[in-house]
Amino acid sequence: MSDSPERVKLSKEEKDRRFQAELMPVLDPLYNFAYRLTLDEDDANDLVQETYLKAYRFFEYFEPGTNAKAWLFRILKNSFINDFRKKSKQPAKVDYSEVEGYYNPDEVEGDADTGASSSDLRQQSSRDLIGDEVASALNSLPVDFRTVIILCDLEGFTYEEMAKVLDIPIGTVRSRLHRARNFLKDKLEKYASSMGYGNDASDDAVNAAEPDDENS
Repeated sequence: MSDSPERVKLSKEEKDRRFQAELMPVLDPLYNFAYRLTLDEDDANDLVQETYLKAYRFFEYFEPGTNAKAWLFRILKNSFINDFRKKSKQPAKVDYSEVEGYYNPDEVEGDADTGASSSDLRQQSSRDLIGDEVASALNSLPVDFRTVIILCDLEGFTYEEMAKVLDIPIGTVRSRLHRARNFLKDKLEKYASSMGYGNDASDDAVNAAEPDDENS
């Protein structure tokens, strides 16, 4: 989506056809993203429904051939910040000057109907994709840290795409992701230790959660 998109007039039939073809295939990952933000099935369903309603309303501004997934994720993220965060049990927006300094003092460079079973999608996201212990550690992260892990390591967005979805500079994306991964690594190491595993087991768990970075 460009910075200054122009509205393209479409007939209802063409709008409905394109909307179905270009945006509905993103339903499953969009729900997973919503669930990992809200940690509640009902809230996730509501957030996805609101996202698609807004996307339909402003579909004439969507540019054919651009990243539909990134466009929808950005709408969902904005809806979550503007509406659902106020109503949910999520904590207030993270103060990065405090959180980043506490968890990682070392400086780094750079600044409608879901159509699928919510339980099935949640189980797929929590178990099949990353495993129970990693899901638990991920869900315990502050929501803003959790978001960058989801976008990068689960959904495969590039740094440039993440910057657009989150409305932050690429340098901030890199810095935030670095700290989020360190936070997650620390939690997984504590989990492995509590289960009686040594460093090898801990390293295996961390490697599973933090694949080699191919987005730089």
